[in-house]
Amino acid sequence: MTAEVHAPRAGLALLNRERAILEFNHRVLAQARRPDVPLLERLRYICIVSSNLDEFFEVRFGDYLEASRQPGAAVSARDLAEVAAAAHDLIDRQYAVFNDEVMPALELEGIVVLNHAERNLQQRRWVDHFFQRQVRPLLVPVGLDPSHPFPQVANKSLNFIVKLGGKDAFGRENSIAIVKVPRVLPRVIRLPDELAPGQQAFVLLSSVIRAHLEELFPGRTVEAFSQFRVTRDSDLAVDEQDVTNLRQALRTSLTTRHFGQAIRLEVVRTCPEELSSFLLQQFGLPPQALYRVNGPVNLVRLDQLIEQADAPHLRYPSYEPAWPAALPRGVSMFQRLREGDVLLHHPFESFEPVVQLLREAVHDPDVLAIKQTIYRTGAQSVLMDLLLEAARRGKEVTAVVELKARFDEEANINWAEQLEAVGAQVVYGIVGLKTHAKLLLVTRREGGRLRRYAHLSTGNYNPKTARLYTDIGHLTADPELTADADTVFQQLASLTKVRPPRHLLLAPFTLHKQMLRHIDQVAEAAAAGRPARIVLKVNALTDVPLIEALVRAAQAGARIDLLVRGACMLPPGVPRWTERIRVRSIVGRFLEHTRVIYFRWGDTEAQEVLYLSSADWMSRNMFRRIEVAWPVREARLRQRVIDECLVPYLHDRMDAWELASDGHYVRVAEDGPSAQQALLARYAAP
Repeated sequence: MTAEVHAPRAGLALLNRERAILEFNHRVLAQARRPDVPLLERLRYICIVSSNLDEFFEVRFGDYLEASRQPGAAVSARDLAEVAAAAHDLIDRQYAVFNDEVMPALELEGIVVLNHAERNLQQRRWVDHFFQRQVRPLLVPVGLDPSHPFPQVANKSLNFIVKLGGKDAFGRENSIAIVKVPRVLPRVIRLPDELAPGQQAFVLLSSVIRAHLEELFPGRTVEAFSQFRVTRDSDLAVDEQDVTNLRQALRTSLTTRHFGQAIRLEVVRTCPEELSSFLLQQFGLPPQALYRVNGPVNLVRLDQLIEQADAPHLRYPSYEPAWPAALPRGVSMFQRLREGDVLLHHPFESFEPVVQLLREAVHDPDVLAIKQTIYRTGAQSVLMDLLLEAARRGKEVTAVVELKARFDEEANINWAEQLEAVGAQVVYGIVGLKTHAKLLLVTRREGGRLRRYAHLSTGNYNPKTARLYTDIGHLTADPELTADADTVFQQLASLTKVRPPRHLLLAPFTLHKQMLRHIDQVAEAAAAGRPARIVLKVNALTDVPLIEALVRAAQAGARIDLLVRGACMLPPGVPRWTERIRVRSIVGRFLEHTRVIYFRWGDTEAQEVLYLSSADWMSRNMFRRIEVAWPVREARLRQRVIDECLVPYLHDRMDAWELASDGHYVRVAEDGPSAQQALLARYAAP
């Protein structure tokens, strides 16, 4: 895959996509500085930034680097240097917040991370015992010489490089050794309470090993050392056009993913120049790829401290997603959906109705067939267990499994094999396209005829993330919508041309064209002096034709609000171009994930439409994925989406940031209404 790189438009320079991704992470990092955010949650935001940066380097920056190397590259050396400098700046700020703000505040609460110098005699004895019993047996130091070349270092693994004095057991002066830290060991270890009265004391595995490095090299002196970690390009290189079994090809590629091209090298700030230069040479990296960090080289693993700390008051207050009022308990889901559609707003409302629909389908003898797309369900999934049970019971089960869901490939391959083993029909979508649409379709025999029930969603079939991400699920028995959903499944399974869906928009066929058509309708209305309005809520806006259409509509006089959580390449507020466009990003307790598109191009209800969608406004979603968008046709439900997913976010003053024309974001305010908090309060149990 290559990076989406675009030259500036004549008169309007688009914002750099990679810089926009880093800007989003600045907004996430800002959460770690908010005094109104509980302390352990502030630490969690620091961990999230590290996790996001790992993916940025594994995927985005790797593509960007590759694009810079192509003949006539659209990415210049200057572009590359600017993005790298922005990444360095973000990481420096992240560690400053970690060291200067969050950790001192946790220490005041009695939660401490002790390094070797800070541990007392009893604590050192406990750590030594832990090292000898739990760690030392798993370590295999490798001294480098011609017969012991530099070892394979896996992506994102923790390692030590050590410079040794003296001679080895064979009288030679090989001075460099590598110590791999086994991934099976916990990175954060809590000391027994009796060793730290009045505190919750933790030690890092890296500190434990560092304190015992000398023991790993008896007869040698440790002259210098450093932790290090390399991030590698993690795209799977599989030519789908040239394989007969995609699942087998991907499983084979998974074994080599951890050893792709090196992209970034992290070392501790005190790493000697001699050792960092040696590592850069081994990994074939330029000096700009070196990141010296003032602390642990992998802050992601500090989420283990968050989970182990006993401090409920330092976490967000717990909440229980509400059972939807539109679904009376004890009433069959099929019976209720025959009466009308139901929307589920996660995480404020429970994901359990989706599970209940599938559970009823599995156990109902009148249900004949179940079809579902599988993108990110997780390694453990009650929904997948139910699909397996449905197949065992003899129902016609069709699963469209996306094997190329990045970093979920192995879990999805395993589910595909289990489903096939019990007789389910498993297909892998379309060659060259990821199946990102979220659809569940149940066919039931009722009174001598067949009736369909569907669930369409903006998010994944994952009950865990349904408690962390905002999404909308749509339960329906609408004959037209469910027929459209069946058409999508028929095409994905048969690969044949089918009659285009009447109401569902399907990428890569109709979604992009219809979005452009609606934007043009709004522009024409604005030019004619009629009401003209666009409100878009997505995770990313990077598709150039859609951006150009939005700019034209704004120039014609339309009022446009864009709620873009992450990367946005459209610069608002540029005179004569985008003065009528406002771009907001909401970063709060939950990850904003809902995709909602609203158009109005006149005074009548027929000149208004609202879509829910699985797709962001990116070229990859529009042309390289199977995506769906569907209209909310019932006025009452459409107004609910407007009232819950759009209006409160346009007026948020607690979690909102506004994009300036130069690509930087400004926090709207530090107090006032919060859309997420208002929705939590609305759905709180009475």
